[in-house]
Amino acid sequence: MKTMPAARKKPLKPLPIAHGAQPAPFTAMHATAIQALKAGVASEGQQRAALDWILTGACGLSDWPYRESDRETCIALGRQFVGQQIVGLLNVNVTALRQRESIEETQNV
Repeated sequence: MKTMPAARKKPLKPLPIAHGAQPAPFTAMHATAIQALKAGVASEGQQRAALDWILTGACGLSDWPYRESDRETCIALGRQFVGQQIVGLLNVNVTALRQRESIEETQNV
């Protein structure tokens, strides 16, 4: 039986921690994608780039939210809460939602 050579392990490098007073980093591509999305003319790639930046950049969903101060932790958790709301809408069963809304409308009449 042949054994595989040990893979070279790269040391983990900590990412810079974004703080509440600092905006999420962005590039010209991100700004163009967000502006095209707002104008309603974003290509498929721009739509994906805009949503990816919103969720990972602005909302920090892939970041560990806990910081050295309670204030910074609260800001990071708030950003993530917004991202979690967007992800929730991306995954909601729209058919079931429409049925529930229809039932609620008939009950409120």
